Amino acid sequence: MNKNNTAEHFDKQSLIEHLRDLRSCLIFSLLAVAVGFGVAYAYVEPIGIWFFKPLTDVLPKGTSLIFTSYQEGFFFI
Repeated sequence: MNKNNTAEHFDKQSLIEHLRDLRSCLIFSLLAVAVGFGVAYAYVEPIGIWFFKPLTDVLPKGTSLIFTSYQEGFFFI
């Protein structure tokens, strides 16, 4: 389908057909976000190490990162 045929197809759709297309796009998007979240959650520790590497490289030897509030410690466990 070329660009003109696609535009004509959307012009001829009823409101219900547009809503069905929207629903399928939203479902696909939510599934993609859920899969992305699952992959990121599986690799949370390597991502945290990569994220903090520039900071830990410049810290003096024998020191570590500290957290100044209770919730900060739960972000990268």
